[in-house]
Amino acid sequence: MAYNILIVDDSQTMRKVIQKSISLSGFDLGECWHAANALEALNLLESHWIDLILTDFNMPGMNGFEMVHEIRKNEKYATTPVILISTQSSENIIKEGTTLGIRGFIKKPFHPESICYLLRQTMENPNV
Repeated sequence: MAYNILIVDDSQTMRKVIQKSISLSGFDLGECWHAANALEALNLLESHWIDLILTDFNMPGMNGFEMVHEIRKNEKYATTPVILISTQSSENIIKEGTTLGIRGFIKKPFHPESICYLLRQTMENPNV
């Protein structure tokens, strides 16, 4: 089953690297949408079916956690898995992210294998 993914990062280069890593990893990728910030991501969620969201933490305007908080207000996406891909990996960030329901954390820089493993784990075990 192919999964539709939304990649949210203020760096266009990083969005492309993440998508390329997912494609190369063998993960069953359906449609892939890109957003340069949280507001773009929220707009894309209104017009597309998204199975999984990969987001950066540090973005202008609204950070990744604030975006997740907004997403969780929408019943349609309240349980959509979110994975944080960021240079931020402190214990406090992970704890707060887990409280928000973020399903996984990938520290930049990363290996494509780590993305594939976490994506498969997340999508195959939706209630974990």
